[in-house]
Amino acid sequence: MCPMEIRCSGCGEVALVRAEPVYEHFRRTGEVYVCTACGKRYATAEEMVLVGPPPKPQVFTDADREAALTMFDDDERQRCCGWCRHMILSPFGQRCGVTNRFTDATNLCESFEKKADGETG
Repeated sequence: MCPMEIRCSGCGEVALVRAEPVYEHFRRTGEVYVCTACGKRYATAEEMVLVGPPPKPQVFTDADREAALTMFDDDERQRCCGWCRHMILSPFGQRCGVTNRFTDATNLCESFEKKADGETG
């Protein structure tokens, strides 16, 4: 059982409650709940007044959030070698099909040509 906080009707304090098993002839028949502050016993969980966690403070609202920044337009963003039709991908590295040099997908070059839709590297 996870720890529960109650407002005890005996002492009036907010305290933790612990569950104690009730046995009858070596057979467990149920459990009672005991206030850890004063020792008052509750026969069922419905008798207790549970105290939930305090609400989290709302410091900022959605109006305080800034709009998402866009650094590049789509035509600028897609001018790197990863979007070029000359990019050759292999398990051993990435290289440019025009210059035959090893390159990274984020590099930019003068011989850029955008891949056609559905074309793979």
